[in-house]
Amino acid sequence: MASAALFGASGCGGSIYAITASSASSKLETAEALGAERYAPYEYWYAKEHLTKAQEEAATADYGDAISFASTAEDFAEKAITLSKRAHEGSGR
Repeated sequence: MASAALFGASGCGGSIYAITASSASSKLETAEALGAERYAPYEYWYAKEHLTKAQEEAATADYGDAISFASTAEDFAEKAITLSKRAHEGSGR
């Protein structure tokens, strides 16, 4: 019974990780398209490195940490998007 619960928990973790990492990756691509490397370099690279670390953690089935890193990546990618959009608005684009 305990092994079934463990299997179920790790299965959910993998699914939650996949959803979170996919969202973070999508937002990171949007940030990159908006020029976040230039306009929000800290937020962009922080997100990018956290997504990389999330992928490393998921590869070893450490889904709790993977989800945490992916979530941070998603948050900072969103900040990079916001800052990049503001920079574009300020320059009249």
